[in-house]
Amino acid sequence: MGTKGTFSGQILVVILLLFTFSVNGQQIVGQWKTIDDETKKERSIVEIYKVDDSYSGKIIKLQRSLEDDPDPVCDACDPDDSRYLQKIIGMEIIQDMAFDKSSNEYVDGTILDPESGSEYQCKLWLSEEGTLKVRGYIAFFYRTQTWLPVSITE
Repeated sequence: MGTKGTFSGQILVVILLLFTFSVNGQQIVGQWKTIDDETKKERSIVEIYKVDDSYSGKIIKLQRSLEDDPDPVCDACDPDDSRYLQKIIGMEIIQDMAFDKSSNEYVDGTILDPESGSEYQCKLWLSEEGTLKVRGYIAFFYRTQTWLPVSITE
């Protein structure tokens, strides 16, 4: 009986460790649906991934209407930026995000709005509902968007 109890306890510890690991930093990795602030329609899908000790994200899909360019480039980007005239699909728009354990947020990186060519300081965090909060800011001015997780069946 003592062995069975110890084995159950070990399984519980492993499950708790796995849960703690997933809560502390791994949940933003994956695909996220961006939503237009005005129309509330899907704009793109961004894939967030880990590179060494930081997190980055790239656009993997754009929602386009028939009159839109199906494969646009970032002509609004700064000509000194390596993303200038690069195709938006496949473009890395989130760079150098670091996970801050004390705040449970991803900080110190940047996010690019390829439509305007503007780059902002960025902060990311997961909401209790499982959505991703994305804040771009300059000094005290900021805008926060809510991105939705992409399900495997989409």
